[in-house]
Amino acid sequence: MREPFPRAVLDVLGAAADRPMFEHGTRVVTGGEMLDLVARIASGLRAKGIGPGDGVALLQGVNPEAFATIFAAHAVGARVVGVRPGLTVAQVEHLLSLDIKLVVRDSDIPQAHASELRCDGRSDDIARLIHTSGSTGAPKACAQTYASMTTAWAARPDAWPPAVRELAGRLQRYLVFGSLSSQVMFEYAVLTLTAGGTIVVADNPADAITRHRATARVITVPGLTRLVHSPADLSSLRALLVSGSPLTTERHREALEVLGPVLFHGYGQTETGMISMATPCDPPGTVGKPPVDVEIRDGELFVRTPGQACAYWGNPDESAQVFVDGWVRTRDLGHFDADGYLRLTGRARDVVIVNANLHYIGPIEHVIAEHPDVAEAYVVAVPDDETGEAVHAFVVPKGDRVPELDELQKLVTARLGAACAPVKVTAITEPPVAPSGKPDKRLLTA
Repeated sequence: MREPFPRAVLDVLGAAADRPMFEHGTRVVTGGEMLDLVARIASGLRAKGIGPGDGVALLQGVNPEAFATIFAAHAVGARVVGVRPGLTVAQVEHLLSLDIKLVVRDSDIPQAHASELRCDGRSDDIARLIHTSGSTGAPKACAQTYASMTTAWAARPDAWPPAVRELAGRLQRYLVFGSLSSQVMFEYAVLTLTAGGTIVVADNPADAITRHRATARVITVPGLTRLVHSPADLSSLRALLVSGSPLTTERHREALEVLGPVLFHGYGQTETGMISMATPCDPPGTVGKPPVDVEIRDGELFVRTPGQACAYWGNPDESAQVFVDGWVRTRDLGHFDADGYLRLTGRARDVVIVNANLHYIGPIEHVIAEHPDVAEAYVVAVPDDETGEAVHAFVVPKGDRVPELDELQKLVTARLGAACAPVKVTAITEPPVAPSGKPDKRLLTA
């Protein structure tokens, strides 16, 4: 029987005790040093009474200690909640209210004398909560069990799908930045360690590929567009991991032509982990051939993955809609082409994806409608060169006055965060309607 997560990662660290695994500025941390750090933090957590099933919230930056804290918290069997930057005070307070026993910050990481580094995670316990977005005011937290994390592919070379195996050979120097609570950032970091590479911390990702001679990094679609048109020296680059939103066929093809065969376009969700990945050899506009179970029901994708979540923590109603009989309802639309490649065609959910973070539109509309000059509010996602997508608000005024854009931006930012704030507002007398009589946002978008 396989030992629970993070045993496979700890074994990787131990097997490469003298190899540089983490690089942060001039500081280099070997596998053995990282393993010792994990052991000391795990002892410190146990000394504070943290054990299987206890909630631990991590409000940390991106550094070797933060990585070690994640592995240590899982080693003691805790339920780990990573809190990403950019949330409002109310949203952070909500996450810290999710039955949290200990909050760990960079300034107060508990450490004690290193003892035997055992893994106490219980199979059916929740190993981590990954919040999807804060667009409802209370971020939804995807609950993943220790069994799920243990069977996930990142730390298990024998389970790597072909696309991941091809990617793994290119992860000699993988950049990490932003937040370790990002599932994508963390999973590829684990893959890098397992593949024999080095995790390189980039405090400023703007020119990090050139500055750190990186071979791989995660990038959003807008970031990819900027990189394609930049004069940067990218000669070290071997893998760009495009994530967060779909690539159009044109942008996919352009990036391959300009940057060469380095593009890996991943498709997944917080609820599922990776679903599929296009390699540089796959047709532009596709997300590759899924190595997991995929069913298309009335155009909508339902999937089963080894590392999927099991529910939304404390949200049984939403859980029942998404986690159905062992399948995850993605609420994405797509189809397989004649050659078996998966092509995404749209969404069955009303969302906007800003800087690779998903935000539900309903709560944004409700906040805008609270403005005293707004009778009705309708929000659509529009393409944006800086953020991938952005919020465009259509409002039906109560009288003659149309609220100014900055008024709505301040209102929404205060309640839901800056990512949900509209970049444009348009006054309408009434919304267009579909044959069903409901507002037709497709016509608003057009």
